[in-house]
Parts: sequence; C-alpha cells; structure tokens
Amino acid sequence: MTLAAAALYGFVLPLVELTYKKAKQEISYALVMEIQLVMCLVATGFCTVGMLVNNDFKVIGKEAREFELGETKYYVVVIFTAIINQCFFLGAIGVVFCASSMLSGVVIAVLLPVTEILAIFSFNEKFQAEKRASLALSLWGFISYFYGEIKQSKKKKPDPEIEMASSLPSNTLKSSV
Repeated sequence: MTLAAAALYGFVLPLVELTYKKAKQEISYALVMEIQLVMCLVATGFCTVGMLVNNDFKVIGKEAREFELGETKYYVVVIFTAIINQCFFLGAIGVVFCASSMLSGVVIAVLLPVTEILAIFSFNEKFQAEKRASLALSLWGFISYFYGEIKQSKKKKPDPEIEMASSLPSNTLKSSV
C-alpha cells in the first residue's frame, strides 16, 4: 500500500502541472486554492468512504482513550496533523505553480530525511542504516537536480557574438561578410 501511495502521489504533482498548462484561463492564486480545495475534498471523500466501509470511526474513541498523553491531546494531535498536512500540500502545489513539479518533488524528497534527522535529535532515535541510505539518496537526488539545472542554464546562455550579430539589421550583416 505504501508503494502504491507513493506511486500515486508521484503522479499528482505532474498532473497538477499539466492542469495548469491546459487551463483555458490565467493561473492565479485563487485558481491554485480552488484546485487544492477540490483535490482535498476528493481525498477526504475517498478516505471517509474507506473508513465507513471498515467501521474505523468506531475505533477513534478507543484510540483516543488509549493515547499515552491523554484523550484531549490525541484530538489536538489529529487536528494539528490535518492542518500541517494541508499547509504542506498547499506548499507543494504552490511550488508547482511557481516553478515545476520536478522542483516540488525534489524539495519533498529533501525534506524527508530532514524530518528523520530531527526525529533523531528530538526523540533520541538511532541513526540506523535505513535512515543513512534515505539521507544519502535524497541528498544525491537534490544535488543531481541542481547540477542538471546549472548545466542546462549554461547551455541556454546565448553566445555574445551571435546575440550581437542577430541584433544588427540584415543589410549590415551582408556588407560586413
């Protein structure tokens, strides 16, 4: 299920970028918020149906009572997790709006090991092989992306002689040749 979720999420950002490109109206902040709202409503509906089918709503009260920090803090954690996730998704969609889905994916990939490193310091977890591999792969992807961007930007820089020649009138070019 985790791999399927990762694969599906891998399609979300490029599809949002495609939606922006195919839109027949100017992409504005309001439209970005509208797309985010629709995506979240569909996701909420999908999850709600799944929870209804599995009778998961009945378990929430039991989980809250068994939560180590108390029932009230359980609901606070659930609510703040929902709010933080909405901010995260809005930020990811915002990066797609301002740059590209590739950059958004790279930023997300870099943030995953950052959370693992923060967990090591905050919760005194061990820095195991999986976390080291995750950190190394994420940093490798991040560096590769920016290295590729730098190489592409160097290719796109116009040659000053060609630029100067193209700015001259055509009859000047003929007489100088």
